[in-house]
Order: sequence, then structure tokens, then C-alpha cells
Amino acid sequence: MRPRSLRGRRGYPLLDGGRGRDGALPETGARSRRPMTRRYRLGIDVGGTFTDGILIDEETGGTRIAKVPSTPADPSVGFLAAVERILGEAGIGAADVGYLVHGTTVATNAIIEGKLAPTGFITTDGFRDMLEIQRQIRPSLYDLLFEKPRPLAPRYLCFGIPERLDAAGAVVTPLDEQAVAEAARTLREEGVEALGVCYLHAYRNPEHERRTREIVEEVFPEALVSLSSEVAPEFREYFRASTTLINAGVRPIVERYLSSIEARLRDVGLEGRLHIMQSSGGVLTFEAARTKPVFMVESGPAAGVIVSAYLGDMLGFDNILSFDMGGTTAKTGLVENGAPGITKEYEVGTAARAEHGAKGAGYPIRTPVIDLVEIGAGGGSIAWVDSGGVLRVGPQSAGADPAPACYGKGGP
Repeated sequence: MRPRSLRGRRGYPLLDGGRGRDGALPETGARSRRPMTRRYRLGIDVGGTFTDGILIDEETGGTRIAKVPSTPADPSVGFLAAVERILGEAGIGAADVGYLVHGTTVATNAIIEGKLAPTGFITTDGFRDMLEIQRQIRPSLYDLLFEKPRPLAPRYLCFGIPERLDAAGAVVTPLDEQAVAEAARTLREEGVEALGVCYLHAYRNPEHERRTREIVEEVFPEALVSLSSEVAPEFREYFRASTTLINAGVRPIVERYLSSIEARLRDVGLEGRLHIMQSSGGVLTFEAARTKPVFMVESGPAAGVIVSAYLGDMLGFDNILSFDMGGTTAKTGLVENGAPGITKEYEVGTAARAEHGAKGAGYPIRTPVIDLVEIGAGGGSIAWVDSGGVLRVGPQSAGADPAPACYGKGGP
């Protein structure tokens, strides 16, 4: 197929991004043809190793890019460094940016590396072991040595509460509010930061879950509570519980991260709209992402598939295989007939293994996600030898600090 003209949707050349011969954005400031009116859009992608930025002038189509090392101890530091570098090189102020969209693997990497916040689980009495039992689905049905993913919450942080709804949402057993309060007190003493609540059939009637949150907030106001009836209101309790626990486990991490970013951006004068890429390819406001971070689990990787589809359209190709190698993970996605596939049958946290992409090796989430295969092996993954003497790679990564050995910073 012969490629179409290398021009964007607005007719700006793709190869030079609308820049002048010296690679700079078109002239801005006092001598510009038009006054500054927040005409710039800024995109920032934070990975485990590098943070990348792109600045777009909406009037001219001009672009500028920047790359800085990520800062794992506080990713917002690397984020702001990318913002300051790209704005400084372009010679514009933060106040000129009207829209910022952010793609990040912060949530993804926390799941893959097993670094979720301490999380408790409250469910219907008799279903406390749901996270241990999980499901029959596995990558290889007859693999006797298969190890299920580690439960998202250890058993001692899981509590069964006397309550029951039938399949239509009618109350069979009233909620035992005293049991909820006792569970909340225990979880507070155990030092959890977040809590997931998943009662049977709560998708039909959320009242027990909502009342549980009210009680927990009275007893343990510091806890960040996620309800299955709000995060994934659909049937199949394990899948709903898994989605809710992932939301709960990454919520403190994302809350701190986004709050830090927003504060730093406001400090430098950026008052434009702030959005996060969703796993589905859409965007969330920062406020929405704080309460439902599970919707941004594949934030950065989703953006990669979308831009692959966009470039494919420019080049005249409808079917594309997208590959994204990061420092911690590697992702691949399929663009078919010009559009990325969307699925709700998705898993996260899958370790690198022979059955890449096979169901049952990770944690299921029931939110719309651009269909990707992701493994915990990236450019900075650490090679190690397991107890059986087998060489393995990942999921732990050297990241940006201390970084791989080739950086000469003392890393592995």
C-alpha cells in the first residue's frame, strides 16, 4: 500500500513537526502575530526510567520534545523537570499552557513489582478466602507447578461480614454494623492505608457497601475506601473484588503522586486543565483519577497504541502491531482496521513467562482497556537466579535510580 502524504490532520508536515529549519517552535512572545492565550498543549509521559514531554502549539502545529530521567523516589520531581525543560527550551511560560495530559506507568509498575499500599478487604461472611481461591483459569491447565498470583490482600487483612443480598438486590441478611466497626478498628491497628469492599450482589443494591464506607470513615477516617459497586458494578464476585482491590491498593500511591504534581504545577503558574490518560484511550480529570485509579492502570501504554493508530492512518496502513519497550515492562498491542481493540477481559501483573498473554497468570480487572499484552521485562529489568538455579529476568527493574549497570551509577 502506498503511503499517503506525510501530513497531520491539520495539514502540518509530520517529519518536521511544524518547526523551523533550526528545529524550534515558531516565534512566540511580544513579536508573535497573535497575543498569548494559553495556546499550547503539553503531554508528559512518566515511565520507570525516563520521563518524556511534547509541547504542541495549537495555532501553528509546531512541536517540541524533551526527555529527562525519571525520579522513582518521587516521580513528580521528574515530571516537573520535563515540564520546565520543554517550556524553557521553547521560551514560553507555564501560564501559556491551556491543557496538560499525562500518561503514566506509576500504577502499572506498582502492581507488577508488588508494591501496592497495605490494603484490607471486607466481603460477605463466608467469602473471606475469595482472594486466595481466585479461579480455575490458568495459563496451562495441566501445569502442576503453576503458582497463582499472590493474593491482593493477605488473609489476616480479610474480613467476612454477616450480611447478604439475593441476586435481585433484596436484603436477605441485614448488615452487621458492629462487625464492620470491629473490622475497621483491626485494620487501623494493622496499619493499612486502603480498603476494598465487595459484597455479593452489591452491583444490584449498593446500600450495604455504602453504609460500610460510612462506618469505616467514622472509625478509621484516614483509610481510602473503594467500593465494588462504584468501581466495577457487575456480576462475578472474584473479578469485581480483584478490580476493587487493585483500585484500593494503588489509590494511596496515585493520590500522593497526583497531589504532588498538581501542587508543583500550580507553583510554577500552570493553571490549565489537567487530565490523565485512561486505559481505554480516553482521559480522566485528576480528581476522578484519585478515586478510581484502576481506570489508569494502562495509562501510558494505551497512549502508545493510540499514537500508533494515528501514525498508521497518516501512512496509509490500517493494520499495525504496536510495540512499546519501557524500563520496567514491555507492551504490545494490535491496531486492526485502523482502530485499537478494547476489552474488559484484561489482566495486570502478569509475570514474564512462556505463555505471554495467557489468561490466569495475573489479576483480572473489569474496566475498559485497550487490548494489550504486557510482561514484566523491560530495558532495565534485573536478571537473577531463582532457588532452582534458573536464570530469570524481571519483574524488578533497576529503573532510573540506580539505573542499569551501563549507566555507571552503581546499579545492577
